[in-house]
Amino acid sequence: MPAIPELRDYLLTRRSVGIAFLGEPGPTPDELEQILRIGTRVPDHGKITPWRLVIIEGEDRAKAGEKLARIMEQANPKLDASSLGAERKRFLPAPLTIGVISSPQPHPKVPQLEQLLSAGNVAFNLLHAAHALGFAASWVTRWYAFDAEAAAMLGARKDEQFVGFIHIGTPTATIEDRPRPDLESIVTRWCDQG
Repeated sequence: MPAIPELRDYLLTRRSVGIAFLGEPGPTPDELEQILRIGTRVPDHGKITPWRLVIIEGEDRAKAGEKLARIMEQANPKLDASSLGAERKRFLPAPLTIGVISSPQPHPKVPQLEQLLSAGNVAFNLLHAAHALGFAASWVTRWYAFDAEAAAMLGARKDEQFVGFIHIGTPTATIEDRPRPDLESIVTRWCDQG
């Protein structure tokens, strides 16, 4: 396989863009289909597709946020208006969010951890796909990924859980890179001692 310098350069400079800096336009239907096709080309031992996707776009972004605010208010009646307002805006201003759900399948040779990792790969591949089409994206996992009522409202079924929400849009600002780990502090080489 030949080297792809452009892909290498992209991978060396890829970074997330926070939701507050993702605006219109979002992907067209054809671009979204490409993003989904790229996003789901991941390792999947046993070909069991242990994940599902939920798309939140258009007016449904505000409706989902309103329902999150209601769930949060029921659980925390003393929350102030500002906190509830933040919940209402969870899927704004990004024009598109794709929820990635881990949906483990019974399989004698594929442990659930491996299936969960496959779902995580979908989330990361969706980020790459968005960037490949000229958009920016951010992988976010907040309280509603782990709250049973909120996750069910957003589309998770029994025995499923969200691994994250991929917010996609056009970047409205240039985001500076953040410090990356020093390889010497995280990489070791295995050596047979016996």
